[in-house]
Amino acid sequence: MNTLPTNIPTIETPLVSSEKRAKRIKLGVDVHADHYVVVRQIDEAAAQPPQKFTPELFLVFARKQLALAEEVHCCYEAGPFGYVLHRRLTAMGVHNLVVRPRNWSTYGEAVKTDGRDAGALCSCLDRYLAGNRGALAPVWVPSEAQEQLRAVGRQRQSLRQERVRLTLQGKSAAVLCGLRLPKEWWEPKRFAALVGELPVALATQLQCWQRVLVCVDTELTALTMPLEQQQTAPRPLGVGALTLELLSREVGDWHRFKNRRQVASYTGLCPSEHSSGATRRQGAITRHGNPRLRHLLVEAVWRLFKFQPHYRALVKWHGELLDPKLTRSRKKKIIVAVARQLAVDLWRLATGRTDAATLGLKLNA
Repeated sequence: MNTLPTNIPTIETPLVSSEKRAKRIKLGVDVHADHYVVVRQIDEAAAQPPQKFTPELFLVFARKQLALAEEVHCCYEAGPFGYVLHRRLTAMGVHNLVVRPRNWSTYGEAVKTDGRDAGALCSCLDRYLAGNRGALAPVWVPSEAQEQLRAVGRQRQSLRQERVRLTLQGKSAAVLCGLRLPKEWWEPKRFAALVGELPVALATQLQCWQRVLVCVDTELTALTMPLEQQQTAPRPLGVGALTLELLSREVGDWHRFKNRRQVASYTGLCPSEHSSGATRRQGAITRHGNPRLRHLLVEAVWRLFKFQPHYRALVKWHGELLDPKLTRSRKKKIIVAVARQLAVDLWRLATGRTDAATLGLKLNA
C-alpha cells in the first residue's frame, strides 16, 4: 500500500483497543479511478492524517473498521464512478452517504489536494452526524434497475448531441467553401441529390461525416421507439410519450419527495436570492439540480402553451404571453415559473395528491 505521509500506520495496525470499541468511526473518501484517499476520525478525536489505498485495499480497510467501532460512517462525492462503491460499503454494513460535489475550500485558499478534500469531507460528515444537516447535501441513490433505465435515456441524449455536432461540422466545412447546406443535409435522399452539385474536395469530406451521421441516426431511432412505447398510461395532452418517459426515468421515484419545495429545488428552476436586512434581491435560476429534467420541463411547457391554454399554471400568464410587446427576457421568466409548477403538478399526479381535472389538464388516452 502506498501512503501519502511516511508516518501513516498501515491498515494492519489497530488504532483502537480490541477490549474497548469506539462508538463511531467516520471516513471521508476522495475517490479516483485507481486510488482512494481516506481521512479517518474516531469518535470526537482529531481527524487522522490522510491515507492512500487502492480500491480493493480500501474495502479491506473499511471492513476492519466494523470490528473497531459500533458504527462506521463514510461519505464520498457523486461523480463519474457512480454508486458501485456505495453499494459495496452498504452491503458490508457501513453507513455511507453519496454527497453533492462542491468546492471544499472554506476560506478560498488557492490550494486543492486529495488529502485536503478527504479531510473536509470527514469534517463535514462529523458535523452532519452531530445534527448540522446543512454540512452535507446527500444525493438520492437509485436502485440498479432505476440506474439502468436512466442510462438508456441519457445514452439517447448523447447520441442526439453527437448528431447535432456532426451536422454542424459539415455545415461549417461548406461555409468555408462559400456554400450553405440545408438543415438535415446528411439524410440519404437529400445528400444523394446534393453531392453532385458540391466541389469534389468538399463532397469527399462530407461523405465521411454523412456515413457516421446515418449510423448515429439509426441508433437514435432504435433507442427512441422503445422509450415511447413504455408510456401506455394516460398523459397530459401536449406532453409526448417520450418526454414523459424521460422525465420519469430521470426522477426515478416521485415518492421520494416529501413536499413541493423539494420537487422545485430538484429542477434547479428556483430563483437565486441575495437578501440582507430589509433588502431582498432575486436573480437568475439556481441551476442547482438535474439539468436534463430542467430542459425537458421547459420544452413541455411550450407545448402545453399551445395545446392546453386552460392549464391552471398557464391561465394567469396566458394573456401576457400573447402580448406582442412582451420582451424575450420576460417570456423566459414566465416559462421557467410554469415549468417549475409543472414539475410540482406532475409530482402531485404521480403520488395521487390531486387529479388532472383539478389542475385544468386534459389527458391524452
